[in-house]
Amino acid sequence: MRLYPAIDIKGGQCVRLRQGLFDEVQVYSNSPADVAALWESQGARFLHLVDLDGALAGKLVNEAAIRGIVERVNLPVQLGGGVRTMENIKALLETGIFRVIIGTKAVEEPEFVRQAVETFGPEHIVVGIDAKDGLVATRGWESVSTVTAQELCAQMEDYGVRTIVYTDISKDGMMQGPNVAMTKLLSDQTSMDIIASGGVSSMADLDAVAAAGIHGAILGKALYEKKIDLAEAVSRLEGEGK
Repeated sequence: MRLYPAIDIKGGQCVRLRQGLFDEVQVYSNSPADVAALWESQGARFLHLVDLDGALAGKLVNEAAIRGIVERVNLPVQLGGGVRTMENIKALLETGIFRVIIGTKAVEEPEFVRQAVETFGPEHIVVGIDAKDGLVATRGWESVSTVTAQELCAQMEDYGVRTIVYTDISKDGMMQGPNVAMTKLLSDQTSMDIIASGGVSSMADLDAVAAAGIHGAILGKALYEKKIDLAEAVSRLEGEGK
């Protein structure tokens, strides 16, 4: 199982939101690069970044903070938030981001994902599926589509996508446990790597994700609130050399 410590960036700061609400912001650090270095020192093998301002603006906003993280750590990084064009993807990969997460565009223009996979390779493209009551949300979670998470997941697999980040928005930032059942369903119905996101609050939650055979989990508020010790989680769930 792969653990993905999350760094959500808003206004150049490391923050967390509750249920994706932009007026429910808690600032944890003025230096996202320092946070990235901390997670690396505790054994992280991959980082998950979100440009929250970019998700609303439809373009990369926190470029300086993102570049600072990539230059600071020796870890692969995936990033989402505002990826709407092929130029966005190219620029991020050139910045040093390893995997680019496509969210809104995957719903509004699915063919864009197919083109991205063909252009940049499936190892560099991730699709973020953020759902409210099973329906996919877009544009920084401000809008909800009529497309179900299962429908979009199946379509993305057909387009060559190998990795999905699945977020249950109702769980995000609430520290009430992830939606293991839905994440497992998506994992079982496809051959893709599904990453559980939203609501992980304890080692027990991580154990449940691992027991369900899910590829990975994103760790957010639980790390910042010291509910999960990253070094312990890495040792227990990722092991040496995996």
